[in-house]
Amino acid sequence: MKTFNVPVIYRSPLITAIKNSRKQLDRMKKDFTPTVLDFGPLKVLLARHFGFCFGVENAIEIAFRTLDENPDKRIFLLSEMIHNPHVNNDLLARGVQFIMDTAGKQLVPWESLHPDDIVIIPAFGTTLEIEAKLTSLGIAPLQYNTTCPFVERVWNKAEQIGQQSYTVIVHGKPGHEETRATFSHSTSSTPTVVVKDMAEAQLLATFITGENPAAEFYERFKGQYSPGFDVAKDLQRVGVVNQTTMLATETQAIADYIRNVMIDRYALTATTAGERFADARDTLCYATNDNQSAVTGLLREEADVAIVVGGYNSSNTSHLVELCEEQLPTFFISSDEKLITANEIEHWDFHHKQELHSFTFLPQKEQVTILLTSGASCPDALVEAVIRKLLSFYGLEHKIEELAAKFK
Repeated sequence: MKTFNVPVIYRSPLITAIKNSRKQLDRMKKDFTPTVLDFGPLKVLLARHFGFCFGVENAIEIAFRTLDENPDKRIFLLSEMIHNPHVNNDLLARGVQFIMDTAGKQLVPWESLHPDDIVIIPAFGTTLEIEAKLTSLGIAPLQYNTTCPFVERVWNKAEQIGQQSYTVIVHGKPGHEETRATFSHSTSSTPTVVVKDMAEAQLLATFITGENPAAEFYERFKGQYSPGFDVAKDLQRVGVVNQTTMLATETQAIADYIRNVMIDRYALTATTAGERFADARDTLCYATNDNQSAVTGLLREEADVAIVVGGYNSSNTSHLVELCEEQLPTFFISSDEKLITANEIEHWDFHHKQELHSFTFLPQKEQVTILLTSGASCPDALVEAVIRKLLSFYGLEHKIEELAAKFK
């Protein structure tokens, strides 16, 4: 796989050495057991896969190269490059301006842009409407495009099944930048509707079967369907694609569920299901799959707490937190600075969108075991910083150098 020129400040020699060691032993990526870092009173179980994915590294490389090559130009990002505050703050410090926030609220008026300005499309991609807006301003919309190739693969699949007269069901968060972009691209080819979870998929099924009257659809899915959506006609042939950062298992469960609904509704068999349901399972992102599978591997081990590092508005990170929360106390932090003392921590409750200040963190016992992972937009340097901070609570900072030597 291609390697990228990512700023050294995001790298960690320790984490790189650990990842390279695991890769040498498991080139086919079949082993999801964690890496055990045993420091005596503290044991850290590090996920097999975590941190920057292909799409994130691609976006960072393009953004920083663009800055270096255009020192005299105004440079804008449509919205946050990725959902990590450290990377976004570094770009802001270099003079980049965000045109919109993550919810799509305008921060820089379109009319203030000039044809010689540079506008970078973030890793989530953007809508066809925004591409058209940039074109109208004399700015080539795709000249500085960091859209993740795996997001573009979803768009291509949606277009492909749309051309075969299937309606696209997008499993995603309706307000997320990637979902908005996927919805826009899909809508250009075929009727499209967004479902955020299994509950909404089950609700949608009641309109497929006719259990609920079509008129109710437009209220229940308000803001989540394409213009001119005809419930009676557009739910007769469907396919499911996803926002690439969703729980892969949930996307597959939704696809399987809708497929079975179509089989029952139209008296099909497993062989003839394709008449009404398009197979689009290959839109699942490899990094999302790997990171989530690695957390599943982590959770097979005995541990006291889990720590997940990443941006608080990161969708893929929040799903790693969800998986951990099912089994043990879990702390979602944005950096090592949130680890205040061995008993005190600031962490994010993504369910209620608030930061909590807790005083029950590390248990008092002879050896504390911590599961550690991070989201796909989190720099490895932050993961190393978290390990160093945890070691400092036990007076074991010097152990980090011994660990680095072990993996060289």
